[in-house]
Amino acid sequence: MPSFATFGNDLYTGRRSIDFVGRRKTWYLIAAVAVSLSLLGLGVRHLNLGIEFKGGSEFQVSKTSVSSELTGTQAVTGVVPGADVRVSKVGDSGMRVTTNRLLDSQVAPVQTALAKAYGVPVEDVSTTFVGPSWGQDVSSKALTGLIVFLIAVALVIALYFRTWTMAVAAIVALIHDLILTVGVYAIVGFEVTPASVIGFLTILGYSLYDTVVVFDKVRENTDSITASTKRTYAEAANLAINQTLVRSINTSVVALLPVGSILFIGAFLLGAGTLKDISLSLFVGIAAGTYSSIFIATPLLAELRQREPEMRAQADRVRRRRAEAAVAAAADGGVLVGVGAGGPGDPGDLDPVAAGSPDPDALVGTGGGQRQQPRRNATRNRPSGRKR
Repeated sequence: MPSFATFGNDLYTGRRSIDFVGRRKTWYLIAAVAVSLSLLGLGVRHLNLGIEFKGGSEFQVSKTSVSSELTGTQAVTGVVPGADVRVSKVGDSGMRVTTNRLLDSQVAPVQTALAKAYGVPVEDVSTTFVGPSWGQDVSSKALTGLIVFLIAVALVIALYFRTWTMAVAAIVALIHDLILTVGVYAIVGFEVTPASVIGFLTILGYSLYDTVVVFDKVRENTDSITASTKRTYAEAANLAINQTLVRSINTSVVALLPVGSILFIGAFLLGAGTLKDISLSLFVGIAAGTYSSIFIATPLLAELRQREPEMRAQADRVRRRRAEAAVAAAADGGVLVGVGAGGPGDPGDLDPVAAGSPDPDALVGTGGGQRQQPRRNATRNRPSGRKR
C-alpha cells in the first residue's frame, strides 16, 4: 500500500491527478450551503456580543468553590428582575458575571448577592462598568480594520501577481472564511470579544497565506502559457492544486492540533473560558481557510481566466492540437489513449502532465494524445524460387 509521501509525490509529478477545477460546481455548492447555514444562524440567533462591544456591568468572583452558572444568574435576577445576565467560568476558582447597564444603586446589592451565592466575602467580588460609547468605538475600529485589511490584500495580490483575477478569487475565499466563522459563533452562542476579532483577522491572514502559496504555483505553471499548446490554463491550475495539496493538508493539521488543544482541553476541560473567544475563531477559520484555498480560490481563478479572449484562443489551439494528434494516431494504426483533464469546457481533453508524462508526444503512459506505434514483424518473408 503506497504511503502518504508517495501519494503526495505522485500528485506533484502528475502520475495521479484529482480533478479540482473540473468539479468546481460541486465545491461551490458545498460552500454555498455552508454560507447559507451560517447566515441563517446569524439572522436567527444573532451574535453574542461581549460587554466590550455593547457596554454594561461586569462582576468578577474569585476564590469560589461553586462553579454553577445558574447560581450567578439567579443571584442577579433576584436583585434586578429581567436583567440580561451572562455567566462564565474563569480559571479553576473564578466566575465572570456580565449584565446590562445597572444603576449605581443596584451595583452594591448585586455584589452582595453574588458574594452570598458563591460563598465568598464581598471583597472578593470586583465590579467594572463599561460604557456603551467605548463599545461602539471598539466595534467601529474592528470594522475599519477589516475593511482596510481586505483592500490592502486585494492591492498587494493584484500588484504581486499582476492580475486582478487572483485578487478577486482571494477576496471571495476570505469572505467565505469570515462568514463561516461568524456563523459558527452565532450558532454555538460563544461570546464575541476583542480577542475574537483578533482571531478573525488572524485566520484571514492564514487563509490568505495558503491561497497565495497555491497561486504562486499556478503562476509558475502558467508562465508563457499563451504560447503553449501543451495544456490549458485550467489544466495547469488544477496541476498546481495537486502539487500543493499535501503541503496544505500538513500545514493545516499542524496548525489545528494546538488550536484544538486550546479549544477542547483548555476551554472545556480546564475551564479557561477566556480562551474560547480566540480559539474557536482560529479553529473554524483555519479549517475553512484550507477548504477555500483548495476548492474555491483556485477553481474560481481558473474559471475567470478561461473567460479571457487570449485564454479562450489558447484553449482552442490545445484542442485542435489534440484532435490532430488523434487523427494522426488513427491514420498510423496506433491507439490513442487518454484521460480527461477536467478543465472548464474541455471534457475529454487529454493532459500529459496529469498522466505523469512530461512530454506530450511521449509514447508511454496515458493522456496528452500519445501514440502507440503498431508492432511490426521482426522478419520479412522473402520470395522463394528466385534465381540468382
